[in-house]
Amino acid sequence: MADKKADLAGPGIGDYTELEHVLPADYSSLLSPKETQKAIFELKHYIEDNLCKELNLMMVTVPLIVDEESGVNDYLDRDGSRTPIQFHISNDRDKHPINAQVVQAATKWKRMALKQFNMQPGEGLCTDMRAVRKDYFLDHDHSAYVDQWDWERVITPEQRNLNFLKAVVNKLWLVITGAERYAQELFPQLKDSRYPSLPRELKFLHAEEILEMYPDLPRKQRETAILQKYPAVFIIGIGWTLKDGYPHELRAADYDDWVTETRSEDGHVRHGLNGDILVWNPVTKRRHELSSMGIRVNPESLKKQLELTNQMHFLNYPYHKAIMNHEIPLSIGGGIGQSRTLMLLLRKAHLGEVSVTVWPKVLKDMCANKNIHVLN
Repeated sequence: MADKKADLAGPGIGDYTELEHVLPADYSSLLSPKETQKAIFELKHYIEDNLCKELNLMMVTVPLIVDEESGVNDYLDRDGSRTPIQFHISNDRDKHPINAQVVQAATKWKRMALKQFNMQPGEGLCTDMRAVRKDYFLDHDHSAYVDQWDWERVITPEQRNLNFLKAVVNKLWLVITGAERYAQELFPQLKDSRYPSLPRELKFLHAEEILEMYPDLPRKQRETAILQKYPAVFIIGIGWTLKDGYPHELRAADYDDWVTETRSEDGHVRHGLNGDILVWNPVTKRRHELSSMGIRVNPESLKKQLELTNQMHFLNYPYHKAIMNHEIPLSIGGGIGQSRTLMLLLRKAHLGEVSVTVWPKVLKDMCANKNIHVLN
């Protein structure tokens, strides 16, 4: 049980000694550095255009910094372990200062923006989001620099159900698999027998079902095991406490709805209207998360989740008041990791091959010794 508790949050790699064994020993990039850059921007355009088409979204600008008092920043979890970068803007000789934060994700801002842009049910927005998450362990697929296609769409009360969630997830999956085919058309060398293409269909499983299959395994090991059976899965209900006394993973209480009761096809009571897309990465031979998304909290589920996590004081923030007072739309939304997705589709062994950020010397040296050339 101690292993399960330690496994609730954060990546599955603990130190660089372990990471050295994780990185592939016989790696050689299928694309040159120049080809990689061409592929990155072709795929970015493809995914943005088709995500907007499939979900009826429009591209909008997104903040890099937010006012601390707004409560709009995302804390990513509920144990307070991942805090945003904060700084003071003195402004006008400190007469009108602002305490600002670098965003960790645009989850809450997007929902507020739906009202700002007067989005109606069935309409939404998509952003080319940048963020900084300083509390990650920097490994092959976690960096302090985060880039995502963050999207949000207005829904009706009747659409707050599991079937609607699955329908939206399937549209998103259609874009990702289409992007893979597009990449292989542009660069045929990406069709490599060592690296099977993504399946056309996702397997939907509730976190409780996966726990029933592997009751003694911690979360990340359960994910690894299920991906041997189904190479692409959407895990439903992340955040709700499962039968073993632990949630599948810690989730913030104020964006995704992980508390609403649902029923499985065979009649079992489940909880949660959210989930993650995970795939098997044939290059790294590890679990690989592409997207986290869900139907967002309404007043009832927000209050219940804040009660369960002892965070009722959040109701004093403008964002949370807006939800409780029905001042912002009901919505569904999520984030698709840009570098994570590009790393997978371009058959890369490390995030640093598709994005420029900071890495410790120990990691850069380790990668160089394994023929993995991270960008500087």
